[in-house]
Amino acid sequence: MRKVFTLVAVLLSLYLNSYSQEVDSLALMLAEIESSLNYEKGVIELEAGNAILHVPEGFGFLDKEQSKYVLTDLWGNPEDETILGLLVPDNKGVLNSNSWVFSISYDEVGYIEDDDAEDIDYDELLEEQQTEIKAANPEREKQGYQAIELVGWASDPFYDKNKKILHWAKELNFKGDSLNTLNYNLRVLGRKGMFMINAIASMSEMPEVNASIKPVINSVEFKEGSKYADFDPEIDEVASWTIGGLVAGKVLAKVGFFAVLAKFWKLILVGIASVGGGLWKMITGKKEE
Repeated sequence: MRKVFTLVAVLLSLYLNSYSQEVDSLALMLAEIESSLNYEKGVIELEAGNAILHVPEGFGFLDKEQSKYVLTDLWGNPEDETILGLLVPDNKGVLNSNSWVFSISYDEVGYIEDDDAEDIDYDELLEEQQTEIKAANPEREKQGYQAIELVGWASDPFYDKNKKILHWAKELNFKGDSLNTLNYNLRVLGRKGMFMINAIASMSEMPEVNASIKPVINSVEFKEGSKYADFDPEIDEVASWTIGGLVAGKVLAKVGFFAVLAKFWKLILVGIASVGGGLWKMITGKKEE
């Protein structure tokens, strides 16, 4: 019997040693990925929209190519050519369990009239979207993506008529994910289009996102000639979208039901963690003291 116990102890030791090496290798790989990213500070010339970005204090900016790498290759989202960059909170990185970002895109849809802003029934709009998303789920799953449930508003839609900025937040659940996703949307309107700034985060990170909304709202600045007030009805194109249409997501029809970005990479690592016990804490630097 003693020989059996000895053999089990030896095998267990070999397994734990191999497992530890795998954990170390994975942690090293994640650290190398993080260190390969170049975070910028200060004033950034955006590639579209004739605007500049004042990187908010406490954030770093990843350019277009790096952002596509993070969103598509690391986080498992479909490729989105409209992405201009990501704002990433300092010391969060993109591969930590509590990482979250603001994505920045621009869409030259034309001048968006805001006359309907005060007349929208957002409760009715929510019900319509819930129905539309449910109807689109079979096609999503056919294409290999998770079904989505729109749980409700995480933050009620609000339009700042003075600043010409619209914001709202949705609480989403991706099928098979125990953590609900926060989809916080900001739309900064200009003369010929709008900047789309979206928080990609979990609901548990909403307090941090909320605390960052004000500096992020003020971070994008249209240059002279491209501001909302510069609209010239004689020569400028008026968008077919309205404020209500933006909240409903109609403007994203060209990317259809794949428009919602999320941190799908976490699902893979959580699956590994369930097999490896303490792996999740070890690879994300959150091992308890």
